[in-house]
Amino acid sequence: MAAAPHSEFAQYCCELLSTAGACSAKRMFGGWGISTDGLTIAIIADLGSGEKLWLKATDDNRHQWEAAGCERFTYGSTKDGEPVSRGMNYYSAPEEAMDSAHAMAPWARMALQAALSAKAAKPVKEAKSVKTGKAATPKVKPRGAEQKPQTLSPAKKAARKSGK
Repeated sequence: MAAAPHSEFAQYCCELLSTAGACSAKRMFGGWGISTDGLTIAIIADLGSGEKLWLKATDDNRHQWEAAGCERFTYGSTKDGEPVSRGMNYYSAPEEAMDSAHAMAPWARMALQAALSAKAAKPVKEAKSVKTGKAATPKVKPRGAEQKPQTLSPAKKAARKSGK
């Protein structure tokens, strides 16, 4: 069951994106993150002109967003005291797609695919030892690994023979 967002616009965006799966909206960084099955497919943010829906994109499908007249998510920041413009792989939803879930469907699928691609590209984190903070070594031998026969010291062999 999807969590009910407290913003009417966030709720409406979840309805628009419902063709990608059951969506939930959560507050984040002064805006909203919209996810389905734990994957963030969109954000809602106000970059100065009111709340806007921004859909996840990839470098591979960027041209489709731009061809539809969508704006790339960019924000101002500073680097070494100088103002710089930074961007994220999110694009504004096409205006006509904001009218219905049917109109939004192809864009919602593209955003979901971008989220799946981003998840697949992330490296798997190694388990770390609590004591050392270094990568933990597995204690279980992999299947098919040869088991070395145990060799007993002459003293242990003698103890076994005598029943001790």
